[in-house]
Amino acid sequence: MPVLPKRLSGFTVIPIAYPSSSHFIYAKAHTPPKSKTSKSKNVLPEGRTLFLVNVPPDATERELTQLFKDCGTVERVLFDFNSADAPEEYASDSDEEMIEAAEESDTEARPRKKRKLQTSKPKPPKVIPLPSPSLRTLRKTGSCAHLIFLDSSSLAKALSPPTSPKPWPSSEEPRGLSHYMAKYDNERPPLDTIKAHADSFMEYFEFDLSKSKQEAKYRKGEAIVDEDGFTLVTRGGAYGQTLGGGVGVASKKFMLTGQIGGRKKKDKKKEKDVFYAFQKAEKQRKAILDMKKNFETDKQRIEKLKESRRFKPY
Repeated sequence: MPVLPKRLSGFTVIPIAYPSSSHFIYAKAHTPPKSKTSKSKNVLPEGRTLFLVNVPPDATERELTQLFKDCGTVERVLFDFNSADAPEEYASDSDEEMIEAAEESDTEARPRKKRKLQTSKPKPPKVIPLPSPSLRTLRKTGSCAHLIFLDSSSLAKALSPPTSPKPWPSSEEPRGLSHYMAKYDNERPPLDTIKAHADSFMEYFEFDLSKSKQEAKYRKGEAIVDEDGFTLVTRGGAYGQTLGGGVGVASKKFMLTGQIGGRKKKDKKKEKDVFYAFQKAEKQRKAILDMKKNFETDKQRIEKLKESRRFKPY
């Protein structure tokens, strides 16, 4: 059996033993970039962060924490971390303490306000969720991860080459073929569960729809009716207006014709074609000529129809 190197290109070789196979993880201390404006300095503290390469694609945070448990306490695990997209939730300990102290001082300086009595509002119905068993997240082959320890001594222990392969910790989450079988069953829940989820969602949808209608009544101009069935009316006009806005008494013209009364648009004045006597005579003469011309064309068309209808045995 060939001897495995303990270090390779600055990385410590960590052999992993599975029940029926083996794997290799490469580790080294994380070195932050030289740029001063980088966010990774707060997220990945120098001297406590372990950089791992060739992490198994189905590895979880719990499994990596258990794998390096003998080296020290792992604070958190970050998979495929990118310093350009560093989340703001991972801040340094000093920054978090300063923010908490500032918030406490603000709350002490502010005077206490009297709490307003909240009126009882109808609570929205709860949507029954579909079953979602905990399944491991599959990543790309050869992915990387960052392990952040509580102290620097734990990092030094993790970088020391192991004497024997480390056994991969067991987990309750299914792995391999069992993972895909559990995922298949999860995507096809029983009909009773789907029916309960759909019914509860429709109840929530109807509740939300009725709430939006109540809030939009005034804008739509609808009449607001109270619990006893009376339409709320305010002052305005001869007969008053509804609180929803704009409902008035129909006029007699609307009741008879169904048309809304309004100002009629005036037609544009057209210029007269015939103003002088000679123009009138020319117009009449042109009409007679057009009539004669149409008569001759109709006569020719009728003659053609008669010829086409004649019986021709040969």
